[in-house]
Amino acid sequence: MVTTRGQLTAATLLTAVLLVASDPAHALRCGSKLVLDGMLEQEVINHCGEPTSIRHLGYVVRSFNPMTRRNLAGTQIYRYGRGNYYHEVPVTVFIYNFGPRKLMRKLRFEGGMLTDIETLGYGYLED
Repeated sequence: MVTTRGQLTAATLLTAVLLVASDPAHALRCGSKLVLDGMLEQEVINHCGEPTSIRHLGYVVRSFNPMTRRNLAGTQIYRYGRGNYYHEVPVTVFIYNFGPRKLMRKLRFEGGMLTDIETLGYGYLED
């Protein structure tokens, strides 16, 4: 199969557009809203509704850096990482069941801030 330079350029352009248009690796789409790492628990509930289950797993010790930044949703959040202050933050897990034709999601929050989104198996019908 012989490809022309124009076909290669078109294929490269199409690939670039698809990569830009795709959701970030750690993102969850709820309807037309996008849930990203760094969002607060209440923001996630506003976007996706109440989770199927909420589990409080305890506490972890984190260093606190008083510098702030904004996530992609424009919300001001505090950065965890190197710092002079250490404190315990609560760890909470939300499970979202979107039904038997969609995958369930497990969202981990530390100190009320989303830190991880994990894909589970297919959901189930609720009573």
